[in-house]
Amino acid sequence: MSTAADGFHRLYGAAPEGVWAAPGRVNLIGEHTDYNDGFVLPFALPHRTEVAAARRPDRTLRIHSDDVPSGVVAVHLDHLDPARPPEGPRSWAAYPAGAAWALLDAGLPLGGADLHIRSDVPTGAGLSSSAALEVATALALTDLYGIPLTRPELAALARRAENAYVGVPCGVMDQMASGCASAGHALHLDTRTLEQRHIPFDCAAAGLRLLVIDTRVKHALGDGAYAERLASCHGAAAELGLPALRDLPYEDLEAALARLRDPVRRRRVRHVVTENERVGRVEHLLRTGRLRETGPLLSEGHASLRDDYEVSCPELDLAVATAEAAGAYGARMTGGGFGGSALALIDADAEAAVTRAVTEAFAAAGFEPPHVTPAAPAAGAERVL
Repeated sequence: MSTAADGFHRLYGAAPEGVWAAPGRVNLIGEHTDYNDGFVLPFALPHRTEVAAARRPDRTLRIHSDDVPSGVVAVHLDHLDPARPPEGPRSWAAYPAGAAWALLDAGLPLGGADLHIRSDVPTGAGLSSSAALEVATALALTDLYGIPLTRPELAALARRAENAYVGVPCGVMDQMASGCASAGHALHLDTRTLEQRHIPFDCAAAGLRLLVIDTRVKHALGDGAYAERLASCHGAAAELGLPALRDLPYEDLEAALARLRDPVRRRRVRHVVTENERVGRVEHLLRTGRLRETGPLLSEGHASLRDDYEVSCPELDLAVATAEAAGAYGARMTGGGFGGSALALIDADAEAAVTRAVTEAFAAAGFEPPHVTPAAPAAGAERVL
């Protein structure tokens, strides 16, 4: 039995009917483009959230997590309400409850269930722990009740849970990466059409390694900063007469910027349009086996996020600058920003040196020690028991 299954048995006194898992994700390039109908290039991490589950004869959803000392949270399916998520809008239980609510809101025939959750996806690190929890829960519930959904449909409902139930106005990238990724590949996703392409991404074969540097600065996407940037982008698109910033060609960027009155909107637009262009360039380099050449584009993306989108922080900037100085081909923050993690593309034999340099730089700055680990593309959501 898996750890999640053992925990379920100890908690509920019987074996689960199954265990389902969904991974966290790293976004290689394409940040804050998804809610602008743009392009992203994430991959799934080996870290994942497991949900052990069994049906109940009533309409109660009982939810428990290994990581939270609050005990079992019980909600009645007929009482799920986005205006009153369990224990407040920031509660961890709002994510699985929101997944159940989104399935019901879509008219799907869902009944009660007991859930036990365990996860090794770091929370607050910009690695999509919330999407992993939503997708794993939605997959468990739909499998338990024989609801046939495709992975993109599942991801779309998980995103609706986060938008409408939890209250975070995120795009669909995180849920799609968690639900649809393929081992050994990055996922090129058109967030408007949900068209997917699986792009081979094998650092080891190229003698490279991709490090994830968790700064230990927790970020919270539910605060006003995220919503403010979304509103700024949508306002700029409306001012330019576009359905979304995705519809502004890179070649027309300078002319469009000259038409915008607000300097903040100009900066936001410049980031989104150039970031979409970087996604295309990185995909081409991966397809042609030129992984080292993606490094400068990663660094360029970080500068854009820092200066034009203004979502970095001192810890992220230090991680990126130190990794580059220690020999990384490129580095950038990943995830929504305001903390979280950075990526660094390095030679495989430079891992110890880069890790040491970043750790020492954090100590010298008086920051909490970072957690540095290599990452490689793993599989998306699946049933594991």
